[in-house]
Amino acid sequence: MAGTRAGSPTTEAERRRLRGLPPATDPERGRLLEARDGSAAWYRWGPYLADRQWGTVREDYSAGGTAWDDLPHDHARSRAYRWGEDGLLGISDEHGRLCFALALWNGQDAILKERLFGLSGPQGNHGEDVKEAYFYLDATPTASYLRALYKYPQRAFPYGWLVDENARRGKADPECELVDTGVFDDDRYFDVEVEYAKAGPEDIVIRIAATNRGPDPAPLHLLPTLWFRNTWAWGRDDRLPRIRPCPDQAFVALAGTRAVARAEHHGLGTYWLTASDDPPFLLTENETNAERLWGSPSRTTAVKDAFHDAVIRGERSRLTADPASGGSKLAADYDWAIAPGDTHLAWLRLSRGDAPAGPFRDGQAVVDERRREADAFYAAVAPGGLSDDERLVQRQAFAGLVWGKQFYHFDVGQWLDGDPAGPPPPESRSHGRNAEWRELNTADVLSMPDPWEYPWFAAWDLAFHTIPFALIDPEFAKSQLVLLTREWYMHPNGQLPAYEWAFGDVNPPVHAWAAWRVYKIDRRVSGRADRAFLELIFHKLLLNFTW
Repeated sequence: MAGTRAGSPTTEAERRRLRGLPPATDPERGRLLEARDGSAAWYRWGPYLADRQWGTVREDYSAGGTAWDDLPHDHARSRAYRWGEDGLLGISDEHGRLCFALALWNGQDAILKERLFGLSGPQGNHGEDVKEAYFYLDATPTASYLRALYKYPQRAFPYGWLVDENARRGKADPECELVDTGVFDDDRYFDVEVEYAKAGPEDIVIRIAATNRGPDPAPLHLLPTLWFRNTWAWGRDDRLPRIRPCPDQAFVALAGTRAVARAEHHGLGTYWLTASDDPPFLLTENETNAERLWGSPSRTTAVKDAFHDAVIRGERSRLTADPASGGSKLAADYDWAIAPGDTHLAWLRLSRGDAPAGPFRDGQAVVDERRREADAFYAAVAPGGLSDDERLVQRQAFAGLVWGKQFYHFDVGQWLDGDPAGPPPPESRSHGRNAEWRELNTADVLSMPDPWEYPWFAAWDLAFHTIPFALIDPEFAKSQLVLLTREWYMHPNGQLPAYEWAFGDVNPPVHAWAAWRVYKIDRRVSGRADRAFLELIFHKLLLNFTW
């Protein structure tokens, strides 16, 4: 947050020159080189926060393996997740410990819009289906620049109607989408655009723009939210990270805003979040509201869904009573009335290390520079002869690919055995889904088939994804293919895990084909024939072939 230190190199080119390294052709390729040689942690932060964590197998603790029913959308706002987190157009560190995302309220909805809504597999007449209007607009491989758009209705979001109407329809009928409900009629919606621009590997400028597209003034609560994944409630590690507002005048004077918060984690260190225009902070814990869900006492009075009560009903009893003691979930509450056609801006900055100093002075300059660098990077990727529209299609397709990189955490052995602080798992689990995959233990950033509809890795999809990834980030493409052959993924019998609904399912044998294609694309893009990669993955694929 403090920006560039005095006397330190200010650009990737200067840093490479001082270390005697060859120059990159553009700044983003310079960052890719720095990430590859380990001199800068440009991959530390990215769009790794899932669009959906509820309704997944790893969060399913039912006796019958009914993942969609064990943790439905209605529970997501109130129940602490065991294995990951989700949010609206958010980011996290590479191990999903500290997360940032948007929350919204239009004055009409019964709940905050904290995550994308969709129908579960049994609810949708064509299976699981997200029912939102959102777009991944841009992304560079290192997430030095990310841009996405969410269209938020000004009318009450039709949760119940979408469930009921899709239940009425059969498989032969078309799906009912959000636009079919009339909720966007007369352009009564907000365009909410978020941009993330890295001033450094762990220094992120955040620009959020909300535009009223409707014909009348409309209210909007914007709640940029910072929180820690709950790692302390399961009886395995009781160390409690803390987020504390910092009203101390020294911090306020340094940052130029009263909205300053310090987030401290035993593994991550200290991060600072500052917010422009002095919005008030809300503070609670990322803890399950057991009283709402099951009528039993919660671990704490402050619970995960406290912001819903505070913003919508003015009920603040479930917020953290003593902000000085800290919490694990914090939001800045911007309360806006936006005129037709007007845009309101919120600037935030999240960075590690020293206390913030003037965090917004260079905010627009950082965003503008990263936009230009993204233009330069993708101009070199697009083949000659493409029209402007074709270049835009290709670039937005790459954006979707990068936004699909997700932190995926699942220790199957722990999941089968249950946690010390939880009830014993049902006996059926020992011989049910994935019981033969006890060795699988993942905590990695992986390319997902889709951040909402398929928010878990699938070996087949991942192999295909590495082909276009090799055009923009060959090192990531190669690392993904190698990762699935490592001993904490590959079964002792040589099988590659398919996907979490059934790791033992058989996938088409595309991994070897993908490795060869990535090798050839990498050789063309980087000018370097990485035979060490071929040798490494060839030996592992021999095990898979034998299986």
